[in-house]
Amino acid sequence: MGAIDKPSHFIGYWGEDDSLRDSFASRTKTLSRLVPDYCIRQGKLSEWAIASASVLAADTVTLNACGRFGPTDLPGDAWAAVEAKQLRLGRDPFGRVPLYWMQLGETIWFSTRMQLLLPLIASPQISPIALHSYACFSYVPAPLTPIEQIASVAAGSEMIWEIADVNDMPKVRAAKLSRRESLPSAWQEAPQLLRREDEAIAQLQGLLQQAIDRQVADLPIDEPVGVLLSGGIDSSLVTALLVKAGLQVRAYALDFGVEAYSELPYAQQVADFFQIPLIRVAATGDAVLRAIGPTAKALDLPYGDGTTAPLFLLKQAAAQDVRVVFNGENGDQLFAGWTNKPLIAHGVYSAEHPAGGETFKQQYLRTFQRFYGYEKQIFSPEMLDRIQSHDLSVYLQDAIDPETCPSLLARLRRASLMLKGAQNIQPRATALAFACGLWVRSPFCDPDLTAWTFQLPGELLLQGACEKYILKKASERWLPPEIVWREKRGMGVPLKVWYYQEFWAAIGDRLNPNLLRSQNCWQPHLADSMLSGELGVAMRDRYIGNNLWLLLMWQAWRTEVLGEIPGKRSLDHVFWLPPAIGQRIWKYRRRLTVDC
Repeated sequence: MGAIDKPSHFIGYWGEDDSLRDSFASRTKTLSRLVPDYCIRQGKLSEWAIASASVLAADTVTLNACGRFGPTDLPGDAWAAVEAKQLRLGRDPFGRVPLYWMQLGETIWFSTRMQLLLPLIASPQISPIALHSYACFSYVPAPLTPIEQIASVAAGSEMIWEIADVNDMPKVRAAKLSRRESLPSAWQEAPQLLRREDEAIAQLQGLLQQAIDRQVADLPIDEPVGVLLSGGIDSSLVTALLVKAGLQVRAYALDFGVEAYSELPYAQQVADFFQIPLIRVAATGDAVLRAIGPTAKALDLPYGDGTTAPLFLLKQAAAQDVRVVFNGENGDQLFAGWTNKPLIAHGVYSAEHPAGGETFKQQYLRTFQRFYGYEKQIFSPEMLDRIQSHDLSVYLQDAIDPETCPSLLARLRRASLMLKGAQNIQPRATALAFACGLWVRSPFCDPDLTAWTFQLPGELLLQGACEKYILKKASERWLPPEIVWREKRGMGVPLKVWYYQEFWAAIGDRLNPNLLRSQNCWQPHLADSMLSGELGVAMRDRYIGNNLWLLLMWQAWRTEVLGEIPGKRSLDHVFWLPPAIGQRIWKYRRRLTVDC
């Protein structure tokens, strides 16, 4: 078992030599041009070649987010395997490493980084349904990508292509989807639930210890490791178990420079308790503004969560000292840490009153707290025409299937794992780490631990207002009570504060009305409508932080990843004025509207 020094993506092709123009030699030459510094393996089981720094066998390549390679139930977090007249592309269920593919003639091209495939497309076309999905979820759900010509492999699945003779000519058959026994099908509510609290605590403590033991088995004791520490129960518990394992732990925490959003005192408390250094990483408005472009390029796909750029800065800082970072990601998904109360109430109410206003799927779409339901107000008329028949609920079907999890809370946890975890949190955590040359390890992404949590009844997860109850009880073995039982909120980024200060001019530049008109996707004055309150109080006050960031990251992605050159800006907006004057203009417009 070993680890490679730095992360390295892979790219390859597979298929028949279908024309002299696209010969085997020509494709290999193209591969060399795309990734000139990579080692290329090629073979004759059909015609294929893979460029990677981590080819494990002549006909298989795999990539793990953690950087460790050893015997597991799955080939890796993402893998490509070539057999006689067959190609298999697959991903681990936690979604830590993405995998993309496209078909050119009778050749399948594939890569763990979408940007490596873009040069193969003469004119990449943005997908309207992908943009609509992004506006709802803040990520683009598999099998979509933002580019029409490129698709993605869903987490927890394997796609298989075969060569078949059609009229004596070899042809690539359309891919068939395969779900392995150990993939998300294992995330099902157990027929017999574990209701004894003391027994559940003991089992959970053992599973947590085993998860950490597996994660640190290959790490030298004298090599420092990093942990991204917020002071919440998940990252604090990971810190405790790493220190207990005897590793040299260095903690990294964000400093937003805004006291109301600071969790530094909690992180400092944990670091002091374990007597480890805490490195405070400045993530001020100016620093985050400068990081928008590099973050978009690092992510490869657009992600609309406001934590992305601050986490990029955090990992940049960690990369100066360590090559492996640990996080507490997936703890919320496993132990019902996010607020599920509105959906639980809806489930109870709709069971008693089945003629309620919204379906469960519609309610669930609203939990993403983005632009679902605002389509007519945010998209251009042409964009609306192209998405009018697009049903966003199709991306929820497998995740919220009541047959896999009869009880509502178990169903919500499964959905959170498959949607908010595997399609958003995990792949962007890996992308940001890889861009900084880091391996990232998430102890809560443990197959045994995850499967075990589906034995837990709701009362061991959510007791009154106390979320993650059983995890907190198990953590008392390693953490002091003031850390375990303090009230914890999700990472709060002071985006709303910055929009009226450091970000003000950048909004007028990146979301310029003339720029949006030329792209013909969004309403030209969308940023103005959001911040002024014309889209409603909720969009201005409650949802403005991540939703305006979602738009900024989409625009940055088009520039940094697609290489688009923005056109001429217009001045028909308030953002070229000082913020105080712009806000007075909004108040004046509202007064005129009321008077009229």
